[in-house]
Amino acid sequence: MRYLVLLFLFPFISHAQNLDDYNQERLKLTENLMVGLGSWSVANMGVSGVGWATTDNEAKYFHQMNVMWSGVNMIVAFPSYFKAKKTDPKGISFSETWRTQHIKEKVFLFNTALDLVYVSGGVYLKQRALVDANNYQRYRGWGNSLIMQGGFLFILDLTATILHTKHRKNKLQGFWDKMDAIDLGLSANGIGLQIHL
Repeated sequence: MRYLVLLFLFPFISHAQNLDDYNQERLKLTENLMVGLGSWSVANMGVSGVGWATTDNEAKYFHQMNVMWSGVNMIVAFPSYFKAKKTDPKGISFSETWRTQHIKEKVFLFNTALDLVYVSGGVYLKQRALVDANNYQRYRGWGNSLIMQGGFLFILDLTATILHTKHRKNKLQGFWDKMDAIDLGLSANGIGLQIHL
C-alpha cells in the first residue's frame, strides 16, 4: 500500500521539485540582470561624479545627467536584487509562478519601449540646443546623456525580456504538458482521477 501511495504522489512531488528549480533559475536570472544594472550605475556614478566636478560646459551637463540617472538606476537595481536574493524558490505555487513570470515579462517589455522614449528625449534636447543659444551646452550635454543611458537601458531591458520569455517557453510551458497527464473528470460511475505515467 505504501508503494502505491508513493507511486500516486510521484508526479506531484516531481512536478513541485521541477517548479522549485524553475523559480530558482528565474530568481537567479533577475539577480544577474540587477547586478548588471547596479554595476553600470556604480561605474557611472564614479566616473561622472568626477566628471561633473572637474569639467565644464557640455561635458559638465553630460556628467550631471549621468549621476542623476545612476541614482535612479540604483534605487531600482539594489532592492530588486536583494528581493530576488532573499526570496525562497521552494513552495511557490504554479499559479503564483505563472503570474509572476508574466508580470516580469510585461514590465521588462514596457521598460524596453520606455527606453526608446528616453533616447528620443535625448535627440529632442540636442535638436532644441540648436535653436536655444542660451542653453546650448546644457541641452547638448543632457541630450547625449539621455541617449547613452536610454540606449544602455534599452539593451538591458530587451535582453531581460528575451531571456525571461525564453526561460518560460523552454521550462515553464512544459509544466502545462505535465499537467495534461492528470485528468479529473466525470464518468458514469462518478468523479474519476487518471494519472498517465
